[in-house]
Amino acid sequence: MPLTAIQSLEAQHIGVAIVSYNTADLLRACLQSLADCTVDVGVVVVDNGSTDESVAMMAREFPLVTVLVPGENLGFARGTNLAMRRLLADAPALQYVLMLNPDTVVHAGALEELLAFVVAHPRVGVVSPRLVNPDGSLQRGVFRFPTPLMTLFDLFPPGEVLPGRFYDSWWHGRYPQEAAGAAPFAVDHPLGAAMLTRVSLLQTVGMLDEDYFMYVEEVDWCMRVRRAGWAIWQQPAAVITHVGGASSRQFRAAMTLALWRSRMRYWQRWATARELWWHRFFLRMGLWRMRFVATTARRRGVLSAAHEAELQAVYRTLSML
Repeated sequence: MPLTAIQSLEAQHIGVAIVSYNTADLLRACLQSLADCTVDVGVVVVDNGSTDESVAMMAREFPLVTVLVPGENLGFARGTNLAMRRLLADAPALQYVLMLNPDTVVHAGALEELLAFVVAHPRVGVVSPRLVNPDGSLQRGVFRFPTPLMTLFDLFPPGEVLPGRFYDSWWHGRYPQEAAGAAPFAVDHPLGAAMLTRVSLLQTVGMLDEDYFMYVEEVDWCMRVRRAGWAIWQQPAAVITHVGGASSRQFRAAMTLALWRSRMRYWQRWATARELWWHRFFLRMGLWRMRFVATTARRRGVLSAAHEAELQAVYRTLSML
């Protein structure tokens, strides 16, 4: 079924909000997978200042997609909110919105499964699919809310520094049910690559916090969703391929800085004073390790001197958080 102009969406249909930056080929595959769904979808894409052919490609190949070009890089939260506001303005009866990354491919039946699940469970405010890598292997897509121990594992990775048995553990924020991939289960939050939510929830809880430029905005939003009394689930019967990092890997050092700034913002908002102390402690310990790793890589010729200097500057900035 072809993509539908958002003005013609009925209440039972899905509005899709996508934010893209220089991902023309991946975005094409994403939009084509949406066009192949049996559920009518109306799509708004916010282009965050791409210099590739993304905008021209959409105009040429997907004329029913609404493309917004704000003229600057709004970041993920502001861009997604802009797309969702446009969806709601042009389709006032819309009841469901899917926040979707451009580096995804929606498998046959995935949107149908997500929609059926949220319709059947009125207290579920957000439902996410099972994410897989391009090779079909499982990609971890749901997590517990951040804890100091999870920060420790992020900075001293299991299997690399700490014992590998911790990688897929509850202590690392993982859900053992996800590996089984059979029945739906409740989660704290999904990865922001694909989240179906209710418009009624957006109207009461609000949209993403635009003070997050990149990363953690979905975790913060899901915390607000949970505290408002809504449940969040994963429906493994819905499968979406997610490449991951297609936009952010273009600016690795800047995105490292954005990641930890966003995490600090989240900790300061939601963590207790004791938890915040431990988050900061583990971050500082991790920064010493990252400095050592960068210097070692440069001495071995794996990392250029310029790249090491860039990373060390980021680590110095992070040490002041």
